[in-house]
Amino acid sequence: MTKENNLIQILPEERILDKIYLIRSKKIMIDRDLAELYGVETRVLNQTVKRNIKRFPDDFMFQLTQDEFNDWKSQIVISNNEKMGLRKPPLVFTEQGVAMLSSVLNSERAIMVNIQIIRVFTKMREMLSTQQEILKKFEQIDSKLSFHDDQFMLIFEYLKQFEEAKQLQLEQANRKKIGYRKPGE
Repeated sequence: MTKENNLIQILPEERILDKIYLIRSKKIMIDRDLAELYGVETRVLNQTVKRNIKRFPDDFMFQLTQDEFNDWKSQIVISNNEKMGLRKPPLVFTEQGVAMLSSVLNSERAIMVNIQIIRVFTKMREMLSTQQEILKKFEQIDSKLSFHDDQFMLIFEYLKQFEEAKQLQLEQANRKKIGYRKPGE
């Protein structure tokens, strides 16, 4: 069994997907989750990043605001023991930031985990693209149906008017005629 196959067994995609959050309309991963996946302490990961801070511009990595931090903590269920270790908002990494981590973390595991994480991000992007295409097709179908609905309403309106005119004509024909009649009518 190759190391890559072994890694896939160690890190199922679901485990990585559970650690990807949407903050500021970006898919991100939290420093402590990445550290766990890489098999290092969070402080070691953060120290390594701070030593190489030029590699991590704001669109690669940023620190959560206090409000974002509180929202994130309320979204996930963490024990009091885990909360005690969270004194300040964590660093978060976008997909590009995760890719950059592979250049600063040189362990074999970090490289293999990074490959797996990037593959998951890529699959997510492909799925999102497919969903967008499906939504676009649904919108096209909906607009066609709306057009057809309008056409059907128009047809029903014409049929209603036609039926009313026919009913009026029938009433006129069945009406008792009044007025002067010629003899023999």
